[in-house]
Amino acid sequence: MTEALSPTRRRITRADIMPLAEYAAVRRERRRHTTEIKRRRRVEVGPFATFYFENFATMWQQVQEMLHIEKGGEAQVEDELAAYNPLIPQGKELVATVMFEIDDPVRRARTLARLGGIEHAVFLEIGGERIGGEADPTRENTSEDGKASSVQFIRFRFSDAQIALFKTPGARVVAGFDHPEYGHLAVIPEPVRAALAEDFA
Repeated sequence: MTEALSPTRRRITRADIMPLAEYAAVRRERRRHTTEIKRRRRVEVGPFATFYFENFATMWQQVQEMLHIEKGGEAQVEDELAAYNPLIPQGKELVATVMFEIDDPVRRARTLARLGGIEHAVFLEIGGERIGGEADPTRENTSEDGKASSVQFIRFRFSDAQIALFKTPGARVVAGFDHPEYGHLAVIPEPVRAALAEDFA
């Protein structure tokens, strides 16, 4: 299974999906393993935003969990693959689930109401060059009344030169937002940069 979940894999196929009973038998171990992977692929930016950078392994786990919980049968398998395969980076990009995590529901609603359009204000910066994030066009990232979704799926496309720089040990990479209500930045820690560098072909 370790080889099957290689970070260089670009697409989950039906053949990758474990039968429910087999997955249930190893679920605890797989969840623990994926938690460790995710720990090296997350960056907190500001007081309540977190970038969770996805790859084949994290999306495989998500698909298996959805199937385990919902038990929707074969039709659900295809739905989950269609939903999560687009979040696997394809060799010249990084893909992040950006979550605004606020426990208090009143404060969360009030804050998200001020963050409309934030999906257009997400970026990575390397070598003095800013890479603007591209929001998932199939989702309502900001509602008609101007409220931001608490979960955003963001793609960052890199040039060859930017990829080479990103792969350089010790390279300074910044994740941030350029939004009037949330202008926060964070330097990506070196262990996270090194893990994300594996996403590039």
